[in-house]
Amino acid sequence: MPTVPPLAAPDTHRNPAPEKATVTDPALVRRAVKAAALGNAMEWFDFGVYSYIAVTLGKVFFPSGNPTAQMLSTFGAFAAAFLVRPLGGMVFGPLGDRVGRQKVLALTMIMMAAGTFAIGLIPSYAAIGVGAPILLLAARLVQGFSTGGEYAGASTFIAEYAPDKKRGFFGSWLEFGTLAGYIGGAGLVTLMTALLSSEDLVAWGWRIPFLIAGPMGIIGLYLRMRLEETPAFAAQVKKAEKAEAERPKVPLREMITGQWRALLLCMGLVLVFNVTDYMLLSYMPTYLTGELKYDETHGLLVVLGVMALMMIVQPFAGALTDRVGRRPVIAAGCAGFLLLSVPALLLIRQGSLLAVALGMGALGLLLVCFTASMPAALPALFPTRVRYGSLSIGFNVSVSLFGGTTPLVVTALIGATGNMMMPAYYMMAAAVIGGVAVWFMAESAGCPLPGSAPSLERAER
Repeated sequence: MPTVPPLAAPDTHRNPAPEKATVTDPALVRRAVKAAALGNAMEWFDFGVYSYIAVTLGKVFFPSGNPTAQMLSTFGAFAAAFLVRPLGGMVFGPLGDRVGRQKVLALTMIMMAAGTFAIGLIPSYAAIGVGAPILLLAARLVQGFSTGGEYAGASTFIAEYAPDKKRGFFGSWLEFGTLAGYIGGAGLVTLMTALLSSEDLVAWGWRIPFLIAGPMGIIGLYLRMRLEETPAFAAQVKKAEKAEAERPKVPLREMITGQWRALLLCMGLVLVFNVTDYMLLSYMPTYLTGELKYDETHGLLVVLGVMALMMIVQPFAGALTDRVGRRPVIAAGCAGFLLLSVPALLLIRQGSLLAVALGMGALGLLLVCFTASMPAALPALFPTRVRYGSLSIGFNVSVSLFGGTTPLVVTALIGATGNMMMPAYYMMAAAVIGGVAVWFMAESAGCPLPGSAPSLERAER
């Protein structure tokens, strides 16, 4: 791949990298990865449940009698949470750069668990009328606001703990947590769909997955509270203390205008990552059942199988990015979605179990190119002093505009045009934008994070 001038060059004048290397404790790194990944798993457990049980939620909260209108209303509430994610990023991101990553991640964990648990307690439309969808929307907004600080904080947390030569491998476990959450949510919905009648599922069964978030949140909070602050942030605090100064408060304006090149790259990379992610893991189950009239249980089982395959491949792909670089792996994913989205969707539309599994499997393996690379690549776009804040802003603006709206937009496009190939065309457009971003992206594999000391494993010392 040709070498291009990096648009996201480290701000070495304002934030010079220390010369003394940090030696990481492997046990502490593993604990940090587990705590960060569990929070991500809980977030995506909720999203997975919401997506896979969307038809039932439509009947509970939006009983219009029109299945398409119910689906659009349900996905509208789903998308609404993404509208407040940038606000959450603007609050939690700068706060994480000010008071520390660990404290903010503990706070986001509490809010995520509370918002998800609250959904399971909301009365139905039949019980309280229009108040039911309003309460659903309010709970989703709490979730969206808290998740505005979750992914950027978790990826920053792992990246700042991991040794430079294994940042891709350790970062890949963050998305392993995402897939585990999806599988947990989808598996539970599949089990309930198989065991419960449609009437029981609408009456009370749909509440069970959301109520599980309570104990999950307590476990995640416990793990996060036991962790120490990241070495990179701790070094920054220590430096300020030696200078007898307060911790530097970086203005929000500087996080945006001072990092605009890196922010543009971040938004382009996050766009292709999240459009394809939400298309495959959130929208495709609904596409199989709602648009293609595929058997609901079999459709969910196929998606579960694809996610299990992705989980197996994920750590190996993360380690691959440490050896060959993030750019080649992300570029391969963009090229794959551009060339194979249409053939894969045609296979899925063919309808047989084998064809659906092959089409979904191909898209899943392409998606691994992003899930294995992004947790290490995105934090490396920004220097330590603004990493959490700038990444939160760039990530959440892109997710809000393009990722979380994917199910709603594609459903509306199919309804307006009648073209069942819209999901493929949407993924192809995203792949083009992602390809442009990766062309201008600087390679970060094996390099210290901008503004941080080199990070070595204890054995490398």
